[in-house]
Amino acid sequence: MAEPDLDGMHRSVVVIGGGQAGLSMSWFLARAGVDHVVLERDRVGVEWRTRRWDSFCLVTPNWQCALPGYPYTGDDPDGFMVRDEIVAYLEGFARSFDAPVVEGVEATALRARDGAFEIGTDHGTLTADQVVVATGPYQVPRVPRIAERMPEGVTQLHSSQYRNPEQLHEGEVLVVGTGQSGCQIAEDLHLAGRRVHLATGTAPRVARFYRGRDCVAWLADMGTYTKGVDAFADVEAVRHKTNHYVTGRDGGRDIDLRRFALEGMVLHGRLLGIANGRARFAGDLRSNLDGADAVADGIKDSIDAWIAAQGITAPVEPRRAPVWEPGPEAEDPAELDLSAVSAVVWSTGFGRDNRWIELPVFDGRGYPTHDRGVTSLPGLYFLGLPWQYTWGSGRFSGVAADAEHLLGRIRAARQGADDGLSWLAGTPTSTFPEAARRDMGLADEDWETPRTVA
Repeated sequence: MAEPDLDGMHRSVVVIGGGQAGLSMSWFLARAGVDHVVLERDRVGVEWRTRRWDSFCLVTPNWQCALPGYPYTGDDPDGFMVRDEIVAYLEGFARSFDAPVVEGVEATALRARDGAFEIGTDHGTLTADQVVVATGPYQVPRVPRIAERMPEGVTQLHSSQYRNPEQLHEGEVLVVGTGQSGCQIAEDLHLAGRRVHLATGTAPRVARFYRGRDCVAWLADMGTYTKGVDAFADVEAVRHKTNHYVTGRDGGRDIDLRRFALEGMVLHGRLLGIANGRARFAGDLRSNLDGADAVADGIKDSIDAWIAAQGITAPVEPRRAPVWEPGPEAEDPAELDLSAVSAVVWSTGFGRDNRWIELPVFDGRGYPTHDRGVTSLPGLYFLGLPWQYTWGSGRFSGVAADAEHLLGRIRAARQGADDGLSWLAGTPTSTFPEAARRDMGLADEDWETPRTVA
């Protein structure tokens, strides 16, 4: 297969990232007749293919897989697709409209240049009138510096590297983090008969089923997944919340850490430090478990209120008392001797790496500032961010709505490109454009702002 050569290519729109977000954007652009290309640094579906463990499955039902023009049509709408089925779904979606994806191309730089965008890649430099960054939120695995203090001989993996229990040497396993990945990996190891230590956090949980239906179905009926983030008082707090833990494994069930404890899993509070071959934990296990349960009960309360308000006939389901409570030190150990631990799985999330984007569109935390994916820089958009506009943003259920919104802005920008009024605000990139400097024989460094701090 010939290596792609993108040098000198120009497209009206360049989409960077070939996951569900980038492909959804491509579907709308193709339907609107907008010339574009999608750059994918690896293969379509690579995140699902290479960063998920063997038993991985969706936590949302298959009927929520609703990419534009490509709804789930299988025979198990209430089931949960496993990893390979998810990859096949994405690949089928790309084939369904012959998406113009160029695989094996990594974007290395994004700049504004002479009224257009310049995209540097490892296969040449191309330009575009508009750019959609759809690289997703899970880019760089986060492993805390505390990992450097782990004793030698202990295998350390990030959750994105975990595949199955057989991958790890015999011995006890410490899993750090109780988000969706941490809880599901802890369960995977637990079901395989491994002795697991789980360092908990403040992640919330949700019941799988309640009053005769999957909770996702109730919440969808209630409009939870389509409620705009601007309806909340603190938008940024909502956008950075942790997802609820639950699983679709074996037809779907709750993840009940208390039951795991009854069955032999050792639960700890938050990991505080590692020194002299011992791990030290906060004494917050009880509050972590109670907090997760309180969120699950709050969701049930909202479902109860919806059922009552709509006059729906649904079975009544009593609330269950906790099956296990942390007790004395033996049941809530403040320390762990790591000599018995053969491996650690760091389920500590991911960070974004936007250093290749040389444009002023980020806040102090490196998060792109935007309104429904539209940045303050005309022609630059983001797609696939968690809570980009709704809880469904970035997921199979809601990314289409976000992509369609961006299509409207892209088309409006294209229609207004030749309105003859661009001179009112100067040039898009500079008050003294590069082309003019070049024509006058001026050096670029003459017009660079001197750096005064490191």
